[in-house]
Amino acid sequence: MKKLILIGRSESGKTTLMQALRGEEIHYAKTQYVYNGDVLIDTPGEYIQTKHLGGALAVYSYEADVVGLLVSATEPFSLFGPNIVPMANREVIGIVTKIDSPDANIPLADRWLKLAGCEKIFHVDSTHSVGISDILDYLHNN
Repeated sequence: MKKLILIGRSESGKTTLMQALRGEEIHYAKTQYVYNGDVLIDTPGEYIQTKHLGGALAVYSYEADVVGLLVSATEPFSLFGPNIVPMANREVIGIVTKIDSPDANIPLADRWLKLAGCEKIFHVDSTHSVGISDILDYLHNN
């Protein structure tokens, strides 16, 4: 299985997605440090939200096979600039989280990830395991 790093702003659903991918019970936990496990790397949102911490994401991305850019379907803006995917020097996928929310705007989140350069985009509801098997299949078979 390919190793996946999860990158997104605070409260975008990175840790909840990690718990779902690992088959764990879902509970809210604020990530305070980079968790570097066997097949998943979970990063604090502050690393993408704070300019001087962004370099750490680049370093950790080299320990992963796949970079997952997360955008919540409820976010009012995206932190990912246009065409940033080539900077990763790794395979990059987009992941839209919180698709079950009444405030979800999935087409907008898709546009942001496509603008960033993601060609493969997954839609997930981590609390109900929607889309989780699709990501796991992708990591196993590609």
